[in-house]
Amino acid sequence: MSLILCIETGTDICSVGIARDGELLSLRESDEGRDHARKVGVFVDELLRETGVAPDELDAVAVGKGPGSYTGLRIGVSFAKGLCYGLRIPLVAVGSLDALTEVAREDYEAGIIDVDGWESARLCPMVDARRMEVYAQVFDAGGNALSEVAAEIVEPDSFAAWRGVGPFVIFGNGAAKCAATLEGSVLVDVAPSARGLARLAQKALDEGRTEDIAYFEPFYLKDFVVTTSKKKLF
Repeated sequence: MSLILCIETGTDICSVGIARDGELLSLRESDEGRDHARKVGVFVDELLRETGVAPDELDAVAVGKGPGSYTGLRIGVSFAKGLCYGLRIPLVAVGSLDALTEVAREDYEAGIIDVDGWESARLCPMVDARRMEVYAQVFDAGGNALSEVAAEIVEPDSFAAWRGVGPFVIFGNGAAKCAATLEGSVLVDVAPSARGLARLAQKALDEGRTEDIAYFEPFYLKDFVVTTSKKKLF
């Protein structure tokens, strides 16, 4: 039996959950702005109290590794690494697009979303990367990756190899702006959540796929760029 604390902070949503053997026990989420640095610790404390789980009973901490918001990822990963170091437990990293796809699959299984021809669908989670660019990857309905993670500037012919095979289902905080451009795509309301990490993290832990706490870094995909404000301060 494994107890895993799951943390996903790669977008505007701050999400923390506790899972036992891949099944979610409890969840805390907020989409009220980017206040992750304060909320993630509060959510962890609330979940431990609610479930009656003591910190030293945790078997691992799982974190969404990206791609996503530079600041959000650093907050989540830093908090997860600190917990793992202090509790002397493994760190499990899960691709944020993999986890987002898992949320979509769970929502379909639960009847929350409905897509005709789901079995032959191509699932494309999209995380907003500003303007018409998204971080995206294509999966089949079983959650198996069919493409590499990429920063995609969305145009009418984007993802042409995957469209027309079955329903091309797009979701995530970067999907709505792309729906009109990707003619024929199916937009569904699926948001990043720590619950998408639960089953994937358990599988990784069972297979011994853990990270070096000292050297692990988020998967940013693109370099962080500092811009100079045009406002005159003095």
